[in-house]
Amino acid sequence: MAEESSGGTPPADPSSRGSPQSEPEYLTVTSGLPRIRSIALDAPRGWLAKGWMDLKAGKSASVFYGIALALMGAILTQAWDKGAIELAFLTGFLLIGPFVLMGLYDISRRVERGERPALTGTMTAWKANVPAIGFFGLILALLFAVWVRISVVVVALFFPEGVPGAEQLARQLAESPEPIAFIGAYFAAGFGFALFVFATSAVSLPMLLDRPKMDALSAMITSVNALRLNFWPMLLWAMIVVVLTALGFAAFYLGLVVILPWIGHATWHAYREVVE
Repeated sequence: MAEESSGGTPPADPSSRGSPQSEPEYLTVTSGLPRIRSIALDAPRGWLAKGWMDLKAGKSASVFYGIALALMGAILTQAWDKGAIELAFLTGFLLIGPFVLMGLYDISRRVERGERPALTGTMTAWKANVPAIGFFGLILALLFAVWVRISVVVVALFFPEGVPGAEQLARQLAESPEPIAFIGAYFAAGFGFALFVFATSAVSLPMLLDRPKMDALSAMITSVNALRLNFWPMLLWAMIVVVLTALGFAAFYLGLVVILPWIGHATWHAYREVVE
């Protein structure tokens, strides 16, 4: 489907090969998909800076999404009194995160165009590409359901007498000699899911919003190409998203009111910088 040009530069400009820092590097895609720019390791810092500016520009619209998403996170992780379910929904929140940030992508797009980011318009942003966005949302929902089941099974393997509540689970992990094994098994089970979701959604959902004629499969392949060419910067970005989201949950969900809109706006700028 895709192939890298020699030296990482566009074949049409061979003169640039002697000065790789003067011209952006690309992943040449032969199927007509968008080309991917090669970015610096510190690129996520710029995305966060621009995302913060969009957060201030969006004001009440951005804060509305932050409040709604914080409530969603609280409901997902507190509605059940079983540690395994709470843990599954807590980690699974990151799987469906790219989809629920759709309105924030639209706010950043409107700010970029010099428009006023009205809340009412952003709430129906998904209508720009209903088939592709809907299909992608279905994929994320199915992955989320599968992850919840796998998460419960992994916890049950280490706690066969019954799934403990959140406090009891934390206490047993502190007292048992098995916490390292449990953490390792849980991480191994979730790593594949997290990597797949991140690879296919890092820039795909903002792209589907921005390009109404693009289909979900093409957007997912483009997102995977972005990770291939920019593995370390994109991996750093994934780690930043995880850490910031964890801090939001640790702050009694209140931190999510600001952190999730910030991440959503920054993700838009990641897409705009990475995809030509």
